[in-house]
Amino acid sequence: MIKQQVSKIRIKETLVSYAFLAPALIFFTVFVIYPMLSGVFTSLFDYTLKKFEFIGLENYINLFRDEIFWKSMGNTLIIVIGSVPIVLLFSIFVAVTIYQKRAGVRSFFRGVFYLPVVTGTVAVTVVWKWIYDPLNGILNYILESGGIIEEPIMWLGDKRFAIWAIIIILLTTSVGQPIILYVAALGNIPQSFIEAAEVDGGNKWQVFTKIKWPCLMPTTLYVVVITTINSFQCFSLIQLLTSGGPNYSTSTIMYLVYEKAFKLTQFGYANAMGVILAIIIGIISFIQFKVLGNDVEY
Repeated sequence: MIKQQVSKIRIKETLVSYAFLAPALIFFTVFVIYPMLSGVFTSLFDYTLKKFEFIGLENYINLFRDEIFWKSMGNTLIIVIGSVPIVLLFSIFVAVTIYQKRAGVRSFFRGVFYLPVVTGTVAVTVVWKWIYDPLNGILNYILESGGIIEEPIMWLGDKRFAIWAIIIILLTTSVGQPIILYVAALGNIPQSFIEAAEVDGGNKWQVFTKIKWPCLMPTTLYVVVITTINSFQCFSLIQLLTSGGPNYSTSTIMYLVYEKAFKLTQFGYANAMGVILAIIIGIISFIQFKVLGNDVEY
């Protein structure tokens, strides 16, 4: 009798739990799982506004023959390789530096670095577009006044500089969250560990590498994975500033997906790009987990 009552209570608790989870599960299924499966399915079709014809792997074959795709892939990798290590190192440096300050000063700097994250992308873009303006921009004015350059540079219109100008903007909007996370992680390191290392004669560098850094590994893994994914998905800055130009020198995979889908209405081809991008991100994230996740407890 008692077992039956316990069993009924467990069933009731399970049903209540699933009832509370149902809205989130439905939302996740409709807006995440279904679009993913639909994207994979339609990547096998010649899918436009006027046609929906099964072509198998032809989109993928054409994709790997597309020079613009490979150029966009190269630009994407440049953005990832150029931004992720800098974001990681700069965030750790700033976090360690401001953590040693008073609480008020620490809060001030956290707010300053986090401000670009909560500021709208359009507002950030407008400011940087003025900074990079070849005629009235403050960057050219400072460089010319200092004798570094002799004539204005078209930072967003010259293929030699455009991709690096995008990376600089991406860095300013990417370091805010990692700094907040690292400051919080530093606060969770037991002070007794640090004091013991200092008593044993460890200098600041040794204390950081032997004590603080291992304790920061879970945060580092998260920062590396999320920053890598965000860098691969860089789109809004490019759309608002360069539209992939000049001559696709700033085009990324995400921007090319947008261009093919919404400008040229080649939905199947665009979905094939999205599938390839998802596979690449998945492989790189797996490698990051294997390399950085060995000492991380989940």
